Amino acid sequence: MTTSTAIRRPTELHARLVLPDVEIGICLGTGGVAAGGDEVFAAFEAGLAGTGVFAVVKPREDTCPGSCASIIGTGCRGMCAMDVLVDVLTRKEGVESKVTYGTVTEKMVAKIIEEHIIGGEPVHKWIVLSDDEPTSHNEFYQLQDRLVLRNCGTIDPEIIDDYLEAGGYRGLYKVLTEMTPERVHQEVLASGLRGRGGAGFPTGLKWKFAAEAPSATGEKFFICNGDEGDPGAFMDRSVLEGDPHSVFEGMAIGGYAIGADHGYVYVRAEYPLAIKRLKIALKQAEDRGLLGANIMGSDFSFHLKIKEGAGAFVCGEETALMQSIEGKRGMPRLRPPFPAQSGLWTSPTNINNVETLACVPWIITEGAEAFAGRGFEKSKGTKVFALTGKVKRSGLAEVPMGLTLRDVIYSIGGGMKDDKEFRAVQMGGPSGGCLPASLLDTRVDYEELNETGAIVGSGGMVVLDVDNCIVDTARFFLKFTQAESCGKCVPCRVGTVRMLEILTRICEGKGVQEDIGLLETLADDIKAGSLCALGGTAPNPVLTSLKYFREEFEEHIHEKKCRAGACAELTTYWIVAETCTGCRACSRACPVDAITGEKKEVHVIDPEACIKCGACYQKCRFDAVRRQ
Repeated sequence: MTTSTAIRRPTELHARLVLPDVEIGICLGTGGVAAGGDEVFAAFEAGLAGTGVFAVVKPREDTCPGSCASIIGTGCRGMCAMDVLVDVLTRKEGVESKVTYGTVTEKMVAKIIEEHIIGGEPVHKWIVLSDDEPTSHNEFYQLQDRLVLRNCGTIDPEIIDDYLEAGGYRGLYKVLTEMTPERVHQEVLASGLRGRGGAGFPTGLKWKFAAEAPSATGEKFFICNGDEGDPGAFMDRSVLEGDPHSVFEGMAIGGYAIGADHGYVYVRAEYPLAIKRLKIALKQAEDRGLLGANIMGSDFSFHLKIKEGAGAFVCGEETALMQSIEGKRGMPRLRPPFPAQSGLWTSPTNINNVETLACVPWIITEGAEAFAGRGFEKSKGTKVFALTGKVKRSGLAEVPMGLTLRDVIYSIGGGMKDDKEFRAVQMGGPSGGCLPASLLDTRVDYEELNETGAIVGSGGMVVLDVDNCIVDTARFFLKFTQAESCGKCVPCRVGTVRMLEILTRICEGKGVQEDIGLLETLADDIKAGSLCALGGTAPNPVLTSLKYFREEFEEHIHEKKCRAGACAELTTYWIVAETCTGCRACSRACPVDAITGEKKEVHVIDPEACIKCGACYQKCRFDAVRRQ
């Protein structure tokens, strides 16, 4: 611990904001940019400049002559299905009012400027959230507790002063002036924080092990694992894009706690926007003396480097990740020794994922009790989930641990898209499991979910409806893990290939009863014999599918039937004459002209020409197109 007299407070390192009359925040996360966020941003700049009433200013300027508006690009707000999201906060006579517009395009900007920013009356038909009136989208946030995502969507991730004004680096300052490394371990351990990357190991205990480990090289390393690769998962990406300094601050606190003065942020190259903002944030933090040598004027130094990974899923496993940083092929190695004893370049090394590290500054500043007061039993705090699939409101949701799957899917997610029947939820990505409707009241809790055969994992939550085939879904996730296997050990390299062949055979209508038993035997062998967690968890989607949806496997094998119509070889489409109106919607949708019939006459599907894509089934509004 260093004395506070020589250390500069973070609040001394940035200018105070002169509040503008209007603050406009535009989502420029990956989803927002893909939906046209950059164009919307430019339209607001040009539109406001052309009014002659407002001056478009940088959000951190010290002076703001006359009436002015600030425009910032923010990270992900979570309500991704409504991108581009635009927040407009107005101040009038000391009263603040904020609304959020959804699915904004550059063509809508002029109307928002004219009617809302100049005229003072919001464009109500485009509002998705409002301080003054409830909307159907308010439910998306009602059960959330945004702790990890506390700054995402509210600050500009490319301007360090935004983070400082939000209380950034206060946790690091507290650690350097008031806490010993041992006390930091105790505080994090008392909070109940567990690894959010999937394993759920107590973070404080992990730090304690690394701190106590002797180093033959005289060095210790601290690594952030940002190699997020689960299909449908974008939790870590959103934090890195929207609040990179929270991760840096968590790493610096962790480095102090274990005695490391060097760290790496390992992030996959497929996240170009995250990498861009990490590099900007790193330079800003170094320029302000918040990272690098003698942080804040103390005797603690912590140097960070950003390592871009090549996108191998196996590099999310910590020993493979370290191999990659060392310039070797990313392949796991046997443990022990564990990284805390012998990790990067044989030095004691600690590895935490992005979400875990983003929690740390909050725990230090708000206290362990505040974090432990959230959650359920042994699962404390909050967890971020990427809610995707067949829900009305997909996006990023952060909930207290202990909420039920039903709460997340129906209250936050708004229930099933098109009000179709719920079929299953895939929890934990390719390492997780597929859970049926009977388990919707299962709590989001490490122990309770593990008992079902699924896992919390890194936070993927893919919702399926009656149009999704469980067998095909299991095949999809196994195909992913099989393709991502590094090939180092035989059970994973060969076993996943054999399992995939069997699942493909079943989906093509060529399966036999013995295939089910063979799948289970292979799954057990792969779990028992694989070197790392990729192989050890690869069979989970198949095993949980067999556990809860065995009848669908048997239908595929014995009846040569796919109830969801997703397996083309097992599906037949036809048109019921009694309900067909001859509207021609089905024939217009057919990509191969397999449907014939005049307007207002009964249509017919040619079974020989039909490619079983299901387009006609989706388009028919009269329940005339059937499938079996």
